[in-house]
Amino acid sequence: MIEVDTIAEAMLEKKGKNVCALDLKKIGTAITDWFVICNADSTTQVAAIADNIEERMIEKCGRKVVRAQGKENGFWVILDYLNVVVHIFQTEYRNFYRLEDLWADAERKDYHDDEQ
Repeated sequence: MIEVDTIAEAMLEKKGKNVCALDLKKIGTAITDWFVICNADSTTQVAAIADNIEERMIEKCGRKVVRAQGKENGFWVILDYLNVVVHIFQTEYRNFYRLEDLWADAERKDYHDDEQ
């Protein structure tokens, strides 16, 4: 799905870590089709990743974020595109909440920076 790949690429452009997408379509209780998740080591980097995703989604997919939460503190930013929900965590919060473990039944796709 182009939106998911665009989001993942935007995360990697700003050095997001452990970028993955969870396909939630087959899970009947999910509130969206996809989660795209990454983490970063600072609130500044979390904000930069969120801003880059918003820019790339407008530029490449013609889509604006419907709702955004967490930008004021930069610990955990959520960007809601209705069928795709983006989670950008500060590393310690991702380790604490372990979102992927909560949705372990979902198909997972990992993204890697080609420079690694």
